[in-house]
This record gives sequence, C-alpha cells and structure tokens, in this order.
Amino acid sequence: MKLAPDNDVQFLRDTYRELKGKDPITLREDFCGTFSICCEWAKLGPKYKAVGIDLDSEPILYGLTHYLPKLAPAQRDRVKVLQENVLNPGLPKADLIAAFNFSHYIFKERSMMKSYFHNAYATLNTGGLLVCDSFGGSRCHAANEEETVHKEFSYFWDQSSFDPVSNHALFHIHFKPKGQKKIEKVFTYDWRMWTIPELREMMRETGFRKTHVYWEGTTKSGDGNGVFTRSEVGEDCEAWIAYVVGEK
Repeated sequence: MKLAPDNDVQFLRDTYRELKGKDPITLREDFCGTFSICCEWAKLGPKYKAVGIDLDSEPILYGLTHYLPKLAPAQRDRVKVLQENVLNPGLPKADLIAAFNFSHYIFKERSMMKSYFHNAYATLNTGGLLVCDSFGGSRCHAANEEETVHKEFSYFWDQSSFDPVSNHALFHIHFKPKGQKKIEKVFTYDWRMWTIPELREMMRETGFRKTHVYWEGTTKSGDGNGVFTRSEVGEDCEAWIAYVVGEK
C-alpha cells in the first residue's frame, strides 16, 4: 500500500531519526510533480524546509494552484519548486532526498541510474539519506489491470506489457467517473523494473556507505498494512512495495 503524502513525510522523518539519531531539516523531493510531499514537510514545523525538482511544468502548475495556497504564509515561504532536471549538477543540498512514485524507474540504463544516484550523493548534506521507493512481485511479470473503487470514481492501474529480457514494462492509469465512460490512458509510464539488489548495488557503487531496505508488513488477510520496517528479508508476494535507502 503506497503511503499518502502526510504519511510519506512521517516515514521520511522517522527513518532519518532511526538511522541518524536526529531530526532532518531540509527535504528535496526529486521528480516532485505536484510537490505535495514538500507541502506536507513544511507543515511539520517552522524549522522544516523543502524544495521540489521536476522537469514538467504542468504538474508543478497544478501544485502551485491547488496545494501551495492551502499552506499558511509562513509554510509557503519554506517551500521552493524548481523546474529542472534531477541530473543537473548543483541542485539544492538537503538532509533527505526522496525519489518517490517510482519515477526513477524512467532511467532504463544502468549508467543513467548511476548518474542520478551520483548526483543525489553529491547534493546530500553530510550523513544525508536518499530514499527511493520500489515495487515488484510476480504480478508485475505479466499484463494485468487493478481497479480501485472510490465514491465518485474508479481508478485503474493497468500494466499493459512486460518484457523479461529487458525488464521493461508499460503502465497506464485510467479513470472512470461515476456514471460516465472510462477515460483511458490519462497517465502512461514506460519503466524498467529494477530489482532491490540492483538499486542497492548502484547506490554503493556511487559512494553510499550503507544501504537499507524497509519492507511493508501485512494484515491478517495478506494485504499491505502501510507499516514499513527495516529488514534484510522480504516476502514472496504477488505484489509488494518497499523503500531502498542510501546513507551518505
């Protein structure tokens, strides 16, 4: 179960506290989109500052018109958004860098992923953390579609293909408003399904001195419970979500 933005920031802060024994102050949200995590970070208190990085102006504009105005003026002052490439040198430094929503899976070549990890390492403060989410499981090795029903609409997560030779996979998000036709392919994601060992290896190869995995617990029914704890052993689930952490 993917965490909501308010739970994301609690997980990030708790993880930093667990590994470093102190509070993180500055967060950088890479591939930030609508930068909702940045906004939630600023709500934690007057010392917390956040910066979001994204290439696409459309989601940034959505965040500027829908999320940022909901913050108090003092909170807004502690949120900065830059339309930039996460691979650019000289990005703002931070105690924590979050690469969420599996956006780093867009880097299909090992050299590109390592370039991103190298840049993240270079722009972390001393002892900082890079936190990336990851997903997988046997369900991801074949085309499938999962529907989530809400009160006013249904949300469809559609995996249309998987290539076991390249580990490339194509995903779409569809929506169906209640009583209306299904709106196809509102979002499309063309990714490589990186494994946890690959991500950890590349982090170590780009300078991170330690890596950690936070695995999700399960309910009695076998579903994810949204609680992620540090572990060196996972479960052979049909679908799983985990966090991979690189420690500078």
